[in-house]
Amino acid sequence: MWVIFGVVSLLALGVYDLLKKVSLNNNAVLPVLFFSTVASALLFVPPLVLSHTVAGFEQYDNFYIPAVSLKVHLLIIAKALIVVSSWILSFMALKNLPISIVSPIRSTGPVWTLLGAIVIYGETLTTLQWVGMMVALVFFYFFSIAGNKEGVDFKTNKWVWFIFLATLIGTFSTLYDKYLIAHYNRLAVQAYFSFYQVPIMLLVLWLFWYPKRKQLTPFQWRHAIPLIGIVLVLGDFAYFYALTYEDSLVSILSLLRRSSVIISFGVGAVLFKEKNILYKSLILLGIIAGIVLIMFGS
Repeated sequence: MWVIFGVVSLLALGVYDLLKKVSLNNNAVLPVLFFSTVASALLFVPPLVLSHTVAGFEQYDNFYIPAVSLKVHLLIIAKALIVVSSWILSFMALKNLPISIVSPIRSTGPVWTLLGAIVIYGETLTTLQWVGMMVALVFFYFFSIAGNKEGVDFKTNKWVWFIFLATLIGTFSTLYDKYLIAHYNRLAVQAYFSFYQVPIMLLVLWLFWYPKRKQLTPFQWRHAIPLIGIVLVLGDFAYFYALTYEDSLVSILSLLRRSSVIISFGVGAVLFKEKNILYKSLILLGIIAGIVLIMFGS
C-alpha cells in the first residue's frame, strides 16, 4: 500500500518541478520561493485551528495536528533550515539551467539516499540493487558529457554545482524524514515544518533580496507561484503517509519520488523547446533503468 502513496507523491513532484520552471523564468528566485512557502503554510491553518478548538477532532487522524514538545519543534526547525537551503540552491539552478539538465541531476538523489540508508539505517542491498546503482552512476557520467555539448561544463558551471549540492542536501533531508516520521506524528511534522519555512524565508528575503532588489531580476507575480507550495504539500502528504508503514523502505520511496523526473523532463523539454532532447532522453532512460533495477532488486 505504501508504494501507491509513493506513486502519488511521484506525480505531484513532477507537476511541482514544472510549476517551478514556469514561475522562475525571467523572475526573481527568492520572492517566488517565499510566496510558495506561504501558500503551503496556509493549507495547514484550518486543520491546526480545528485541532485545538473542536472537541473530538483527534479522531480524524489524517487532519488532526497535535501539540508537540519544544524538543520536537527544534527538530522540525532543523528540518526547515535543511530543506530551505536545498530549495534556494535548486530554485537558483533551475532558473539558470535547462530543465532537461536539472531533472536528471536531481534524479540521482536515490543513489545517494541508498548509500545513506545503508550507513544510517542498516538497510541491506541485493546484488541487483548494487548493479542498478552502478548503472545509474555510469549514465549520469554520460549525461555530464551531454551537458558539455550545450556549453554546460559540469566541472566549472556554478549552477550545476548548486543543483548537485541541493540534491545532496535533499538526500540528507530524506533520511532525516525517516527518523522524524518514525518517532513523531507525521502531520505535526509536515504542518509545523510548513509554518517554520515562512519566517526563515522572510529572513532570507530581507537579508539577501530586498536590499539588492533593484539590481536583480524584477519580481513578477504569476498564478503558478502559490500552486508550487500547494502541490508540494500534497506530494509530501502522500510521502509522509507512506513512511508511516512499518515495512516501508526510505530508499525505494526516494526512488519513486525521483522518478518524477520523467514528467518534468518530458513535458518540460517540449514546453520550453530545449536542445538535444533525444540524446538526453536516452541517457535519462539509462538512469531510470538503474533505478528500476534497484526497485526490482528489493
